[in-house]
Amino acid sequence: MASILVLNGPNLNLLGTRQPEVYGSVTLAMVEEACVEHAKKLGLDVACLQSNHEGALIDAIHEAKGQHQGIILNAGAYTHTSIALMDALISVEIPAVEVHLSNIHAREPFRHTSYISKVALGQICGFGAQGYLLALDALAARLNEAPAA
Repeated sequence: MASILVLNGPNLNLLGTRQPEVYGSVTLAMVEEACVEHAKKLGLDVACLQSNHEGALIDAIHEAKGQHQGIILNAGAYTHTSIALMDALISVEIPAVEVHLSNIHAREPFRHTSYISKVALGQICGFGAQGYLLALDALAARLNEAPAA
């Protein structure tokens, strides 16, 4: 069974209490539980990890090689600053989908730049926690594509 790594970056451990008017009232535990349940319906396994430390996120991406067939990444503020996360995704050659709870393009101008989107299959933003499930659907579809003859 294919496995997806759901990786969350800084401050996402505070979901449900941090700026609920922006990020909603759903907790990270609720997001992770929804991902596990949705993945089961898609015939996928899910592993979830959150870290406030850039190096730990990079290590998790490196460790995903050979273990996971896809990555869902909400890099939080590192989205807009971390060339290192971008390089890690390039290095492991695992399909990745970038997720954001809020619509980063409707927010402050500095949030409009994403280093992750430059190497991800796509970006899902503005749909709250539902974005993670949409990302799982996208990766499941990608993994189920028949290889070209």
